[in-house]
Amino acid sequence: MNVLRNIVDRIKPTFEKGGKLGFLHSTFDAFETFLFVPNTVTRKGAHVRDCVDLKRVMIMVVLALVPAMLFGIWNTGYQHKLAFGLTDWTFWNVVLYGLAKVLPLYVVSYLVGLAIEFVSAQIKGHEVNEGYLVSGMLIPLIVPVDVPLWMLAVAVAFAVLIGKEVFGGTGMNIWNPALLTRAFLFFSYPSRMSGDTVWTGGVTRYMAEGQAWQAGNGLVDGFSGATPLADPTLANLEPKFLDMVIGTIPGSVGETSVIAILLGAALLLWTGVASWKIMFSSVLGGLAIGYLGYAVGATDLPGYYQLVMGGFLFGTVFMATDPVTSAQTECGKWIYGFLVGALAVTVRIWNPGYPEGMMLAILLMNTFAPLIDHYVIEGSIKRRAKKVKIA
Repeated sequence: MNVLRNIVDRIKPTFEKGGKLGFLHSTFDAFETFLFVPNTVTRKGAHVRDCVDLKRVMIMVVLALVPAMLFGIWNTGYQHKLAFGLTDWTFWNVVLYGLAKVLPLYVVSYLVGLAIEFVSAQIKGHEVNEGYLVSGMLIPLIVPVDVPLWMLAVAVAFAVLIGKEVFGGTGMNIWNPALLTRAFLFFSYPSRMSGDTVWTGGVTRYMAEGQAWQAGNGLVDGFSGATPLADPTLANLEPKFLDMVIGTIPGSVGETSVIAILLGAALLLWTGVASWKIMFSSVLGGLAIGYLGYAVGATDLPGYYQLVMGGFLFGTVFMATDPVTSAQTECGKWIYGFLVGALAVTVRIWNPGYPEGMMLAILLMNTFAPLIDHYVIEGSIKRRAKKVKIA
């Protein structure tokens, strides 16, 4: 590391303002701060001495996503193995197939997103923020593994440019960039992002209700079938509850395994990066509406099923808790989280045209998060004013 530090220090003057390559200062600074802790401090005014900075927060979220990513890679290959009856495939055959399908999604996500981030920073003369490290990690986990790469590239460009850079970059965006990517794909290319189908790799093909998941069947490279969200009846529910908890089901890359998601949640809560209030209240909201729908006969599934189906837990843990786009006040976090979970399950149960509601619920609550904080603060000010008058 000392050798690398010496090399960076030697070439650094070239990229400083006034140097031969000074116009690339933002790009050089981004690579330097990615490799090393910045060796500068605030020169005037008060500042807080703390070891936690944006880079460390982002890295913690990336690490929390690793279990879901690794399981998603394995599950992609596993579902392909099941679809074609490849009984002779070993663990490594499954993993290598999954890696070959998932890795291009990450390459496109980071190449397109970071390219826009770097160009924007150069144009503005600002530092390159680390925010896209998380967005780039999230995006491949919430899309079908067979989404065409050119579609993904267009969606990422839209999310970064329109959803982030036009508002001023990291920390200024209103909506979660990863969810904007999924929303763009869903509304622009609905045949590729239909809420009632799932994907296992390659070209998808709808399988009629009751058709067995077996090898061949005229498939090109995979298959898709109705999810529990599309046919929410307990008697016909396939896969079963335990399969959904483990994650051995078709679906978007990182959303299937409850266990992997909970491992990530544990890390985020232990490090204090994510708000437990938002996670807990989102689960409460989902359970409340889930059991309400069950009680009135709108769904045959008990409320707890809603937590393990689709992207509910993944959205709750990794996207609803985004500190930039979620509520900031402590009371506001309870309200925000509860409404995210409640709205997601409401859409699932009472909107037959869109079986999965987590994406729209989070984006809608991203929009109203500042309003929630505003009224929480106003209410607090009024209560304190009354106490002052009484005193």
